[in-house]
Amino acid sequence: MAQNTWSIVQQGNSGIIPLELINLTPTLALMYDRPYTNPLKLPNGESAWAGLWHFDTNTATPLEIQTNSFCASGGFISNGTHVAVGGQPVDDIPGWGNATDGRMGVRLFGPCTSADGTGPGCTVFEDPETLHLVVTRWYPTALRIADGSLFIIGGSDILTTFNAADIAQNNYEFFPPRKGEEGTVRPSKFLEDTLPANLFPRGMVLPSGNVLIIANNQSVIYDIETDTELLRLPELPNGVRIGVPFDGFAQLLPLSPPLYEPAVIACGGSNKPDTITLEEMSVNDVATTQCQRITLTAAGVAAGWEIDHLPDPRVMAETVMLPSGDIYIVNGAHTGYSGYPSVGDSGATGTNAANPATQGIMYKSTLPLGQRITQVGIPTSPIPRMYHSAATLTAKGNIMVAASNPHPFVLDADNNPNNLSFPSEYRVEYFNPDFITNNSPRPVISKSPSQLEFNANGTLTVTIPASLAAGELQVSLMDMGFVTHGWHAGQRLVFLEHSLSGNTLTITAPPNGNIYAPGPGWIYVVADGVWSEGVQIMIGDGGAPPRPAQGVPVTITSL
Repeated sequence: MAQNTWSIVQQGNSGIIPLELINLTPTLALMYDRPYTNPLKLPNGESAWAGLWHFDTNTATPLEIQTNSFCASGGFISNGTHVAVGGQPVDDIPGWGNATDGRMGVRLFGPCTSADGTGPGCTVFEDPETLHLVVTRWYPTALRIADGSLFIIGGSDILTTFNAADIAQNNYEFFPPRKGEEGTVRPSKFLEDTLPANLFPRGMVLPSGNVLIIANNQSVIYDIETDTELLRLPELPNGVRIGVPFDGFAQLLPLSPPLYEPAVIACGGSNKPDTITLEEMSVNDVATTQCQRITLTAAGVAAGWEIDHLPDPRVMAETVMLPSGDIYIVNGAHTGYSGYPSVGDSGATGTNAANPATQGIMYKSTLPLGQRITQVGIPTSPIPRMYHSAATLTAKGNIMVAASNPHPFVLDADNNPNNLSFPSEYRVEYFNPDFITNNSPRPVISKSPSQLEFNANGTLTVTIPASLAAGELQVSLMDMGFVTHGWHAGQRLVFLEHSLSGNTLTITAPPNGNIYAPGPGWIYVVADGVWSEGVQIMIGDGGAPPRPAQGVPVTITSL
């Protein structure tokens, strides 16, 4: 398999700071911000804080919303509707417009099928009086689970750098609410135990249907159906913490049939103690290079975390899963912490971090220890992407990189009286693998099913270039996740069983909703490390949640 060389091109202006970025269709991405005085304007002349990004023109159009969407989470549910949950209260800050408290917010978008984003379903629906969460949530995590609903984890009642017992939402809830649990939440001992660094918990649905949650330096496997903590994993080695504000990254690695054995990485962050005070913290505190991995089987957990190292320290970095199964690590800084300026010496830069990490890292998930991590062929961007940056894979097969604003206001050439560092960033970049840059031959999907039931076969019409035909063929089913704050909640790749005969590629859908939760996804065909453009597909029956069990059970080894 050839080593791809990447390049960067800057195209367009996002108009808002898309710190929440969701890939919707081949032509559209959904963007949420906070109500700043953004250059993108609503028809009434007020600043927008939500919008659509148009991949075909590299332009943004505004969306009207009611609640403050800042610091939310979300995901697609089983009928293809995108749901954003939680957010921020409204503060008396100029430029916030008419936003209402978003902490119990539920924002529904789509399904939107028009290419230009003007058709039915291409608006945000809210009804805060009757459609809302059970409790207020700022910095939560939401994951789509096997019945097609969202499992919502943790958060805080108010804005904070460290979470605390009197403000923390150390509990879980579902959207839509589970029968018999309406108006209630499930208390979480794990979230209590991971204070004060448990905001934006890193949660991942395992092939067993259980959920792995990582917060602070601890991890738990939680059984949703019985509301039971099944197992606490060994702590992250050497005192490393990845929870906010230490802000390392975590990612479920690709799942492959027949066993779908899950492994997880948790990398970067800090080895500072969680008893450190804000006054003791510095923008120049060096993050860690440590990158640990664990396989979530009985044998893997007994073996513990396997330690590797990044080429340089990283905080606030994020992971973009590629169709090949490799992971592009991008954005963030080498020193400091996440959050608005609050640490001891943040006044010098107006931020909590310094020393931007402008060169990405590639994590090759299938290679052995010591060979997985590289910067060969990875370019350096001229644009620092600090706190509130975002990145996502696109249907074209490249990576959209956008945003950055470590300040609690828009900082630009017209509003930077103290010459602070890292202005608000609206420029959009695309990171392109060499086969896109050079327009080289790549697989083509010319026909594909729009929907596939679990464990069912479907056929794609494909063209595999002769130059790639001798290499490994893979079919990747992907969810790009809800991108925000260096955390891609719900990002997932499942390799599909397949067979190729001429130009007909027969694929088999995942066996059940634990492997890939019912709902929308993307299919890419990969030949010798080169991937096609993605096509959208609905997995499962497409009904609204909660869905009954679909597909067939399979023998798995994961916890």
